[in-house]
Amino acid sequence: MAMHRSIETEIPAPPARVFAALQSLQAYPEWLDLVAAVEPADAAADDTDDAWWVTLRAKVGPFSRSKRLRMMRSVSDEPSHLRFERHETDGREHASWTFDVSIAARGDDAHSLVSVDLRYEGGLWSTPLEAVLGSQVDAAVPKLRRFVS
Repeated sequence: MAMHRSIETEIPAPPARVFAALQSLQAYPEWLDLVAAVEPADAAADDTDDAWWVTLRAKVGPFSRSKRLRMMRSVSDEPSHLRFERHETDGREHASWTFDVSIAARGDDAHSLVSVDLRYEGGLWSTPLEAVLGSQVDAAVPKLRRFVS
């Protein structure tokens, strides 16, 4: 079962400020509970941009499930688009994870419409994890606004 969720909100900040706040995955634990920890990854020969070790965590009742993966920024089109994709270096096939960030100016450029699409194309997603992610996405909206503002 694949997963796709979107976080969408208007933020009272110009696109350049939003872009600067979201261009490094190290900031994501501040506002997205799914992202439990982030640390820089050593550069690999085929990296085209910065990479990080990302720990994703979901808690269902007394149980917690974690996944550590290597992600790289694959698109950096300032100030409107960022994409982070799973980019492992162990030579094995892995399910894809992407965080795709779109930023658009609203009105007088003092506000931005921000959309963060989270996608997982693997088969280990489950209905209980979907519910947990849904609540984390809902909680992320005000945290993202506060983080950038």
